[in-house]
Amino acid sequence: MTDIEAVTAPDRPSAGVPAGRTVAVVGTGTMGQGIAQVALLAGHPVRLYDVAPGAARAAASAIGGRLDRLVAKGRLSADARDAAAGRLHTAADLAELADAALVVEAVAERLDVKRELFAALEKTVADDCLLATNTSSLSVTAVAGALRLPGRFVGLHFFNPAPLLPLVEVVSGHATDPAAADRAYATAAAWGKTPVRCADTPGFVVNRVARPFYAEALRVYEERAADPATIDAVLRESGGFRMGPFELTDLIGQDVNEAVTRSVWDAFFQDPRFTPSLAQRRLVESGRLGRKSGQGWYAYGEGAQGPVPATAAPAPAPQAVTVHGDLGPAAVLVELIEAAGITVHRAESRRPGGIEPPGGVELPGGNEPPGRIEPPGGNEPPGRIELPGGTFVALADGQAADLAETPTIHLDLALDYRTATRVALAPAAAVPAAGLVAATGLFQALGKQVSVIADVPGMIVARTVAMLADLALDAVRRGVASAEDVDTAMKLGVNYPRGPLAWGEELGWPWVLETLLNLHDEYPTGRYAPSQELRRRVVRLRAGEEGERS
Repeated sequence: MTDIEAVTAPDRPSAGVPAGRTVAVVGTGTMGQGIAQVALLAGHPVRLYDVAPGAARAAASAIGGRLDRLVAKGRLSADARDAAAGRLHTAADLAELADAALVVEAVAERLDVKRELFAALEKTVADDCLLATNTSSLSVTAVAGALRLPGRFVGLHFFNPAPLLPLVEVVSGHATDPAAADRAYATAAAWGKTPVRCADTPGFVVNRVARPFYAEALRVYEERAADPATIDAVLRESGGFRMGPFELTDLIGQDVNEAVTRSVWDAFFQDPRFTPSLAQRRLVESGRLGRKSGQGWYAYGEGAQGPVPATAAPAPAPQAVTVHGDLGPAAVLVELIEAAGITVHRAESRRPGGIEPPGGVELPGGNEPPGRIEPPGGNEPPGRIELPGGTFVALADGQAADLAETPTIHLDLALDYRTATRVALAPAAAVPAAGLVAATGLFQALGKQVSVIADVPGMIVARTVAMLADLALDAVRRGVASAEDVDTAMKLGVNYPRGPLAWGEELGWPWVLETLLNLHDEYPTGRYAPSQELRRRVVRLRAGEEGERS
């Protein structure tokens, strides 16, 4: 059975490492300490080992301090703390790990270091001891490549801080025995974690699928469409993400985030979907690494001012608007506009003013490039809101607003327009000042703050979500993980407000495809080329709709 088959096979019942058996943790930095604490509170005797003199003892002391704080907060009883402290030991030599049933490694992210460590461990522990690496960027297969028994080797990728974050990626290398993966999965579940199975591909699930969250924000910044504070605010307050990418990378460390991006890019042979950012590279080169250095995208420390997004001044709302066609993912806006006391007229024709839709779509026999798939609805233009004076507001679709033949303002995607507290608008050059004022007043009347950004294709949330959904779909198609595990990983590992596959279903895969096709037209580099699975899924959806109509 291959690593991919092991990941996609149905769950098999398996017992994890029994609570009374020893778990060894090698590498006692922040992550190693966190993993040790999790195993300790799950009832295991835990041995800490670190090659640096005194590091294991310092880690044991730090873990004891965290247990004391849990008692002070009422989250752990004093008796449980004392019992856990009694099970925690340090090791001065690898030989003291001989009785371990599981060894988890959390040392430096260097392949040579990890391979040398596991070669030594294999000579020390019993043949039935489960060996695991917590690597986030290296190949599990490569780390296990020189082992005598690579079948008992797995990836157990915890997320920082390990005691708090529930997700664990259980990674099957090419030679991993399915029984070993099952045992690791059951162990993580018994420790109170939510494990997901995945194959050994670059970035596993989370670090692979999450790349557009950072990359698209950096691309918008590099195109001078918006500043970091505004991009962060739009992704939080409109997209529903817990943190914006600039503040999150400052928290992670710019050097760490950029290294992961570069690792995934290199591992995928410079696939343009994963291209690193020059702006982030310059930030790292300048030593502005984020919170840990006191300066990243934002300043930190005493007296530092928090980021302030660009927010439009109050503007009068129009008394009435006209809605043309179906607004798709933004359809709820009609209800919200009416609830705000603004009259909504509905146009009889989907062609306001007889103008062709912005950018056009493929007609039978047309001259669109090969691979273009006609979206459901044929050649009808997308739905739009007409403001007094003839300016239109349309949902971002991956094209620049300047391509429209009518004065158009693009509206960015929102997770839920009912609860979103901010929206972003991108006006075409042809939009008169009065048109932008009317659009701003319209959304302010709905209780939203408005950020006006430059006319960049796909804006901020729309291009990000389309890329996330397609990368997730592609990962499932390639056997990286199941659809359920991909969505679970992205919600628990990086706190996404919705799994990217569920988001794609909610928006409609035709919308995702059309957005990416338009972006691909705007940036013909391959970065936004839709996956084969996305194209095929839309074809199947259209075939099903045709079948229902017939």
